[in-house]
Amino acid sequence: MAEWIYFLHTPREDFAATMTPDEISVWDEHFARLQRLLAEGTLILAGPTLGRINTGIAVIEAPDEDAARTIMEQDPAILSGFATGELRGFRVSLLRGRAG
Repeated sequence: MAEWIYFLHTPREDFAATMTPDEISVWDEHFARLQRLLAEGTLILAGPTLGRINTGIAVIEAPDEDAARTIMEQDPAILSGFATGELRGFRVSLLRGRAG
């Protein structure tokens, strides 16, 4: 199983502090989906960058780039247009609690 990282680029600076009710609703769906992916074993880690630029990061496992792209593109934040996605191949080399 290959590892992939996708970035969620939000539409404006200070996004987390200025979200509209519609954006909050979609990001709640996004978070619930990430929780499901974690429970399924697909998600390795996820979280936002802090500060004025709020970029989301998700590290996932998928068999190939097409499958990883599908996972990314099905993210509610991307489907809604409240974020754009950027997918890259990734290798978890060191992880606390896991021998490299």
